[in-house]
Amino acid sequence: MFYRENGQFKTTYRADQQIFPIRQDRVVVMAFLLLAFAVVPMLATDYFFRAILIPFLIISLAALGVNILVGYCGQISLGSGAFMAVGAYGAYNIFVRVPGMPLVPALILGGLCATLFGILFGLPSLRVKGLYLAVATLAAQFFSDWMFLRIKWFTNDSPSGSVSVTDLQVFGLPIASAQSKYWLCLSILVVIALLAKNLVRSAIGREWMAIRDMDVAAAVIGIRPMYAKLSAFAVSSFIIGMAGALWGFVHLGAWEPAAFSVDFSFRLLFMVIIGGLGSILGGFLGAAFITLLPIGLSLALPVIAGWVGVEISTAGVSHAELMIFGGLIVWFLIVEPHGLAKLWAVAKQKLRLWPFPH
Repeated sequence: MFYRENGQFKTTYRADQQIFPIRQDRVVVMAFLLLAFAVVPMLATDYFFRAILIPFLIISLAALGVNILVGYCGQISLGSGAFMAVGAYGAYNIFVRVPGMPLVPALILGGLCATLFGILFGLPSLRVKGLYLAVATLAAQFFSDWMFLRIKWFTNDSPSGSVSVTDLQVFGLPIASAQSKYWLCLSILVVIALLAKNLVRSAIGREWMAIRDMDVAAAVIGIRPMYAKLSAFAVSSFIIGMAGALWGFVHLGAWEPAAFSVDFSFRLLFMVIIGGLGSILGGFLGAAFITLLPIGLSLALPVIAGWVGVEISTAGVSHAELMIFGGLIVWFLIVEPHGLAKLWAVAKQKLRLWPFPH
């Protein structure tokens, strides 16, 4: 009875096109934003910020970009780590080589560098798809690793490929404490998530979904596959590139090409599959699952072993964590292949009918 849109009338087209048309959804989202911006910074410790919250926000942003390409446009990509690396090194070069360059424009320009890189490696999508496209985008990973290790200009002549940034500021305010870094990442994530939500509801978003469902039929009704696919690669690479720049600038501070390995690409792909393909919410849920579950397992396994009376070493905890984590992923994909976002949609539908039988 408490989650029903009865009596919520829409009298204008603008009201009918709201992102959250149900009042209860708007209240919940505003409560989450208030909690994230005001309450969490007062309660979280410095370790909690640096080890959990900041990485979660940045990875959620990267998963959002991957979901636009894989979930909404149906183009399989294994080059997400490369796009993050291009965004990080592009922002670094702009930040270091241009005197007085502000941080936020440097992050945006780093995302634009990743956009160009993504369009370049998105060209094979015009000819191949499926597994062949995944292999073609995987080439971007190897190319970026070679580029940032061998071409010293990108790393400011660093022999190891390692770079670092200091003295970060936004509008004259220093970004040095864990709280300031958290607020920066959260603000960027909220803005890009709202823009992405509006984008997938627009005409270009509907073109992406038409290409995903059946590209031949989409071409027959007048949708240009080249424009739709390359635009999806461009938008996705921009978001992933900004996430890579935040990962290097805000989370790591100093990094090398190995920080954006192919493992990162697979993790991001797992996130959108588990969270839910073709769902903005799915990127957040998948990032939370992949990021927080290993931490929870590492804390819970020693306690459970102590209850049972079994001694378990640190290495044993690490191995058990990987096995349980992998088994949960396989089990979850079998039970609910449409992801956590589908479970949330089903729960909302049941709440609309509660307490009546259904």
